[in-house]
Amino acid sequence: MTAPIPNPPSASPAPLGAGDLAAEITTQLSTQLRRVRLRGFRPPGPAAPTLVAVAHGSRDPRALPTIRALLDRVRALRPGLPVRLGHIELNRPLLTDTLGELRGEVVLVPLLFGHGHHVTHDLPAALAAAPHLAGRTAAPLGPHPLLAEALHGRLLEAGAASGRGTTAVILAAAGSRAARSARDTEQTAHLLSARLGGLPVVPAYASAAAPTVTEAARALAARGHHRIAVAGCFTAPGRFATQCAEAAPGIAAAPLGDHPALARLVLHRYDQALLTRTGSDSETIRAATVAV
Repeated sequence: MTAPIPNPPSASPAPLGAGDLAAEITTQLSTQLRRVRLRGFRPPGPAAPTLVAVAHGSRDPRALPTIRALLDRVRALRPGLPVRLGHIELNRPLLTDTLGELRGEVVLVPLLFGHGHHVTHDLPAALAAAPHLAGRTAAPLGPHPLLAEALHGRLLEAGAASGRGTTAVILAAAGSRAARSARDTEQTAHLLSARLGGLPVVPAYASAAAPTVTEAARALAARGHHRIAVAGCFTAPGRFATQCAEAAPGIAAAPLGDHPALARLVLHRYDQALLTRTGSDSETIRAATVAV
């Protein structure tokens, strides 16, 4: 990249436009987020608990390779950490089979983005059915600034950026009947909006909650937003991700997959769970402190 030509000494610096300012903020924040560490955390030794990444599962043939690529990136970030995969349904290995093969201590890290039924019921039930293990469940991947970084990165790859034509973003998620899950998605939308320099970001859902992507797009158009991009809050391709992308009125970003920020977030949730007493149960844990 060619270095910018400096202004003559007598000239005042040209003011940054909104797009340039957002790009500068994004660059600085990305640099800071790469240095995220938990205070007091020490790299795991040989007896580190196994990180069990829990994916939902999908009939889409692209889903399993995408999840495996994400876990390969997690392993590369922390060599020596035992990392395994388990699916709630539809794909092998199933979570129950993975837990049946393990011994010692495990941390379940849901590759899900809110406190829906799978996180609050299915994962604790799976641990209860494996009494030979000492285990805990980490918090879901959202909301968190690293998730906003990954979503932002996929939007940029798709050609959507603040100040370059997009006037609003729809954050598409799977959806849940749990009110807490909806609040998680709304908070992720706020974080993504901040990452985009204040560009409006509204949640939409593929099932179990409203609005849909189509309804959200219609509401934004009524407010004067006609260049709308869709950011998919999905780990891998699947029915819901495809459904939301097909309903997009414009650009649709790819699923998060093996985005580096998502891999760092998986490890952050693992570390966080090890520093708490009961993982994602916010009423009984002491909060882990994150230094950026």
